[in-house]
Amino acid sequence: MRAYEHTFIARQDLSPQQAQALAETYSGVVAEHGGEVTKNEYWGLRNLAYRIKKNRKGHYLHLNLRAPAAAIDELERQERLSDDVLRYLTVKVEELDAEPSVLMQARSSREERSRRSHDDGPRGSDGDRPRRFDGPRGGDEDRPRRHEGPRGGSDEERPRRPRPAASDTPDDE
Repeated sequence: MRAYEHTFIARQDLSPQQAQALAETYSGVVAEHGGEVTKNEYWGLRNLAYRIKKNRKGHYLHLNLRAPAAAIDELERQERLSDDVLRYLTVKVEELDAEPSVLMQARSSREERSRRSHDDGPRGSDGDRPRRFDGPRGGDEDRPRRHEGPRGGSDEERPRRPRPAASDTPDDE
């Protein structure tokens, strides 16, 4: 028997349990026609690149199959007739991979990362993070910095406008 990878997208308004039940139904169709399902994965509710039959999301399901060509033809015929299946794709492969698919591996590594303690890296002697950039002057934070104005020169050279006194402001009566 030949080996196939079969992925299909179910409607977004189905629950995850209904989508997995749909995969079990199609696994039964393959078994009735002399094939077997070696792996059944639920990849989750994912965004679609474009709308398909007014759906923006879909439940992705993946099956690894060993089946005759007639079983694949019947599986695809049943999926074409179903309103719950938006798209499907069957690919013939040389051999089936027993390990989890790349999407399932990414999900498990993401879960491992969330369980780790959060180490933010080395800290300085005073408990703050080390500075990444000291600026063009280096470490002379004690000196006041001068701001260059739009015409050049610093703030200290520019004449200051006198501020109005509190009694000069008009009152709203």
